[in-house]
This record gives sequence, C-alpha cells and structure tokens, in this order.
Amino acid sequence: MARLTARAVLFDLDGTLADSAPGLADATNDMLQARGLPALSLAALRPAVGSGARGMVGTAFGLHPGQDGYDALRDEFLDRYVHRLLDKTRLFDGIQALLDRLEAAGLAWGIVTNKAHRFADPMARALGLVPRTPVLVAGDSTPHTKPHPAPLLAAALQLAIEPAHCVYVGDDVRDIQAGRAAGMATAAAAWGYLGHGGRPEDWAADAVLAHPNALLQSLELA
Repeated sequence: MARLTARAVLFDLDGTLADSAPGLADATNDMLQARGLPALSLAALRPAVGSGARGMVGTAFGLHPGQDGYDALRDEFLDRYVHRLLDKTRLFDGIQALLDRLEAAGLAWGIVTNKAHRFADPMARALGLVPRTPVLVAGDSTPHTKPHPAPLLAAALQLAIEPAHCVYVGDDVRDIQAGRAAGMATAAAAWGYLGHGGRPEDWAADAVLAHPNALLQSLELA
C-alpha cells in the first residue's frame, strides 16, 4: 500500500464521493425516449459520467463539441438533468466513514469538481457534504477546469494549506493530471467511473485505491 502524507484531502465529486450515474443516465434516456429511441443501460452510460453533458450526449447521440447539433442537445440535457439531479444519487459506501475519520484526525477536506456550481452545490448540500466542508470549487468557479490545476490551487488557497501538503482523489485521468500539475499527491479512486482513460494503474497516480478505506490506510489512519 502506497503511503501518503497530507494536511488536507481534496476530492472529485461524481464518481469519487457521490454515485450520481443513475440521475445522469435517466436524463439521457429521457432525451432518447422523447425521440422514440431505445434507452441505454446504466452500464453503457456509466463510463462517460465523468465527462458530464459532453459524455452523455456523445454516448447517446454520437455528437461532440463543435459538431452541428451538439450545443442544442447539450442544453437540453442540462435542462432535463436539473430535474434528475438528486434522483438515486448517494454517497458511495464507505465515504461517510472516511470523512468522519479524516475530521477526527484533524485533516481538512474539500471538493473540486468540473460540475457547474448550479448542479454541484445543491447535490453537495443534499448529500450533507456542504456546509460540512467550506470548500466547493466547481467547474465554473475558476476560468479553467481540470485537467488544468487552477481549480485545485483555488481549493488549497481557500483551505490556507500549501498544495504540496494536499492529496487529490479522483476517478478520472484528468483528476490525476490536474493534481500532479498543482504539485499535489494524487490518488485514483478505482471504485469510481474511470472514464475512457485506460486503467487507473497507468495514470501515474501516487496511489490507486480499491475502496474508500484504502485512503485511510495510505494515510496511516486505519
């Protein structure tokens, strides 16, 4: 087990703290069914969850940013997702105990997500993550999104903790890239969605975590 040292732990939201895939999948299938198209399984959509609207539209309709028709589908997806945001969304097993232990050990923690604030804030509040943590950096909180390090650096600044004393935990290769660019230790959440970036063992993270308790083991808190 790789050993990590930190004064603070920062987490991605979707696929790391929260299992939000069902709501995203339902919003996507609402769009398909409105067009008389067959619904897609959660298993088919789950790997694209980390890419948000871009991933859902790409998987369901084969359109990507810059292509004709993409913007309209993206906007429709976001409008539908507002009504599905909290449907079936929950914390992953073990997350509550993980956060309890971090707090008991005196470690600060926060959330850094590419999800826009209008979605991230109500989700984090419904799950009891905010205001439990004062730090929620959303996808539109800084001029850049991950894999740019700016959101992570903003979170460290809010915590008043140097980036070198932070660990960033995420389930997508972009999370690891952002953490490394910010000068933080990184850990891949292998219980998450993992996207299309290959195996987390190949992401050059400092640790690959099979389950939330593995983070406590890496921090020598379990």
